[in-house]
Amino acid sequence: MTGKRGVQITAGNREASDRLIKIAEAIHGQLCADNIPYLEVSSRTKNNIILDEDHKVWKYGSDVVTRSAKDLGGATNILRNLYTIDFIREMIKSGKSSTLREMYYISEGWNKAKFPTQDESNKLAEDLEIITRNMREDFKLRPEEDGARVIGDLTIAEKNRKGQVKRFNCKDDVGESGYGIPYNVEEEKLQIKSVKAKMILAIETGGMFDRLVENGFDETHKAILVHLKGQPARSTRRFIKRLHSHSNLPVVIFTDGDPWSYRIFASVAFGAIKTAHISEYLATPQARYLGITPSDIVNYELPNDVLSDQDTNALKSELTDPRFSSDLWRSEIKLQLKLKKKSEQQALAKYGLDFVTDTYLPEKLKEMGII
Repeated sequence: MTGKRGVQITAGNREASDRLIKIAEAIHGQLCADNIPYLEVSSRTKNNIILDEDHKVWKYGSDVVTRSAKDLGGATNILRNLYTIDFIREMIKSGKSSTLREMYYISEGWNKAKFPTQDESNKLAEDLEIITRNMREDFKLRPEEDGARVIGDLTIAEKNRKGQVKRFNCKDDVGESGYGIPYNVEEEKLQIKSVKAKMILAIETGGMFDRLVENGFDETHKAILVHLKGQPARSTRRFIKRLHSHSNLPVVIFTDGDPWSYRIFASVAFGAIKTAHISEYLATPQARYLGITPSDIVNYELPNDVLSDQDTNALKSELTDPRFSSDLWRSEIKLQLKLKKKSEQQALAKYGLDFVTDTYLPEKLKEMGII
C-alpha cells in the first residue's frame, strides 16, 4: 500500500491507523450515549511493572489511570488525543513523518488543544502507544536524534531515501565513527544479512567505544561494538534486540559503575519503566552486565568519586526495583552504599590505555564463559 506521494505504507502503519480510528470511534460512541468520554491507560510506575513470563521482560501490570472529560483538564486531554490521532493518520496517508518536537510546535495551531510543553505531547504519544499496542514508529513519529554507532563484521542492507536497497559491511565499509543506527530499524527499512562475530558488546560512553575501536577490540575478539550514547535510544535497543534474535550471540553491557548506568543496563536487558508496554520489542533479557561494579572499585583499586545524595537515593530506590532483585545485584548495591563511591569506565586508564582491552575485558569475559 502506498500513500499520496507514492511512499510505502507498512502493515504497522495501517494497523496503527485502524486502531487510532477505533479510539476516536469509542469517544464518539460515549458522547452519543450521553456519557462523559474517557480513556484508560496503564499506570507508568515502578509499582505497576510485572515480569512477563513468555518474553522474560518487564511489562505493565493491571493498574490503569483514567483520563476522563469530567473536568476541564480531562476534557482538554481528550481533545488533544483526537487532534493527535487526526495528525498521525494524515501523516500516514501522505507518507510523511514528524519529529516529536515538530508535533509539539504543530499543536500551536490546534487552538485549545495545543500542548503547554513538549513533555505533555511526548506523554500523550506514549499513551497512544500503550492503548493501541503499536510502536511510535508506526505512527510516523520519530525522535530528534537517531540511534548510536556500530562497528564490527556485520553486513546490513538498508533502504536509502530513494527507496533503493544498499548493502554494506559495518567494519569494511564505514569510517572510524562506524555505522549510525537510524531511528527506524524494522525489517522493511533495515535487513541483517550476515554477522561474523562471537559477541555483541554494548558500551555506554563514546570515549570507551572509541578506545575499543582504536585498540581493534572488534577484530581481536570478534565483537560487534555498539555505542549506547548514555541512556540508549529506542532504535538502539531495538537494533540490539534484532541483532541478538538474528545471531543468537551473547550480549554484554559495559557501563560506568553508578546507579544511572545500572538503569541503562536494565533498560536494555529488561525494559525501561517508561516503555514497558513495548518491552518485548526493545528488551534483550539474555543481555548480561559486565562492569563497572562496586566490587571492581575495590578489586582493581579504581579512581573514584563520592556518591552524591541523588546517587544514594537512586541506589536505595533500586533496592526496591524488581529489575534488580537478584542476590548479586542487591549485594553489589549494598556494597556501593557502604563504600559511598562510584567509578567510570575510563578510570581503568589508570593502568594504561591498553589495560581495558588487554586485561580487564578479557578477564571479565572469561569469567562469564564468553571467551
